[in-house]
Amino acid sequence: MRIATWNVNSITARLPRLLAWLESTGTDVLCLQETKCTAEQFPHDELRELGYEAAVNANGRWNGVALLSKVGLEDVVMGLPGGPDYEGVQEPRAVSATCGPARVWSVYVPNGREVGHAHYAYKLGWFEALKTAVAEDAAGPRPFAVLGDYNVAPTDEDVWDPAVFVDSTHVTPAERAALSALREAGLSDVVPRPLKYDRPYTYWDYRQLCFPKNRGMRIDLVYGNAPFAEAVSDAYVDREERKGKGASDHAPVVVDLDVQG
Repeated sequence: MRIATWNVNSITARLPRLLAWLESTGTDVLCLQETKCTAEQFPHDELRELGYEAAVNANGRWNGVALLSKVGLEDVVMGLPGGPDYEGVQEPRAVSATCGPARVWSVYVPNGREVGHAHYAYKLGWFEALKTAVAEDAAGPRPFAVLGDYNVAPTDEDVWDPAVFVDSTHVTPAERAALSALREAGLSDVVPRPLKYDRPYTYWDYRQLCFPKNRGMRIDLVYGNAPFAEAVSDAYVDREERKGKGASDHAPVVVDLDVQG
């Protein structure tokens, strides 16, 4: 079974690349983030032609998540149960479903903007709610994983130059402590292998030639429970998909599992 996560930074802008990538990789389940479309605008017909069902939580603004599956979508939950609002709005940042033998979440964690901002506090509160929401599934006997854009680099090795990020979001002790707390709920970081260079970065800014200079960050993460982690046969960052005109600023993270069902 092949499961992947990809912040596409607008599914409308990325649709031809997405369809070609799905066909070439044979992915069974794909977690999408930052769809930037309404649920009505989501390209269900094009994906259905490739054999994918879709569970979509989106409102057309700057967020939006989805789950694509060729192995079924059952017990779908839209949103983060118990999650905080931001400025009175429950943002579309999570969707979960049972896909064949695995339970899967697609999440787009709030960015945080800057330390001390209300959005930063919202981000930390969102992580706390996520830990509570996934605890039961994490402790269960079936493979379970939370995949997506976490907007946190777990360690200094996960950014191209730690000195550049001093006093910035994505690397603060509080954000990393939130990741640690998530692991304490029974999840572990499935670290992919890079296809090039020595670090499996997943995001490179569009500006300042960050991609060709490999000035990246690993912020797209796969956190799985023990049955999930034990079933992993391979995991890699598909860096090739970050290349060329019209690419997202994130690359897909792909995980292969040896599972039955």
